[in-house]
Amino acid sequence: MSRVGKQPIIVPNGVNVKFDAGVCSVKGPKGELTFAMSDAIAPSMEGNTITFTRNSEDRKVRALHGLTRAHIAWMVEGVANGFTKNLQIEGVGYKVELRGKNLLLSLGYSHPILFMPPDGVEFAVATPTSFAVKGINKHLVGEVAAKVRKLRPPEPYKGKGIRYEGEYIRRKAGKSAGK
Repeated sequence: MSRVGKQPIIVPNGVNVKFDAGVCSVKGPKGELTFAMSDAIAPSMEGNTITFTRNSEDRKVRALHGLTRAHIAWMVEGVANGFTKNLQIEGVGYKVELRGKNLLLSLGYSHPILFMPPDGVEFAVATPTSFAVKGINKHLVGEVAAKVRKLRPPEPYKGKGIRYEGEYIRRKAGKSAGK
């Protein structure tokens, strides 16, 4: 049995979960998300607890068991509380500002970069060197944060670039003095 798949999901108050013909829809105070489930995974809801069972021990079905449970748990968490990825900018002259819903990044290139978020994602700028990516879809928040980080990933010599909050950048020694 899948260790992740057999764990129950506790649905908080204010969140509604419905299963209709292989589609799970979760509605909460922050929004609504849907997920297409496999026919091999059967959900059961008792009160405010959701559990999942699978109909075979096939390798693919076993993998889908934990995956389905994880996706629906993320959906419940997202519509209840939302997800946030915090990023930091390090480097002389590097900064970020909010222009409407878009992010304006100055990253040492000859031009500033205007990053437009997809639907369901928003940015929050705390200081000129730190900002957050917020949304209800965990996958989308992580993907947008990775795309922003990819604009100027941290380099190993001086550590300049965009990094996740708390990310460790392994530093390399620079050039040695000539002998």
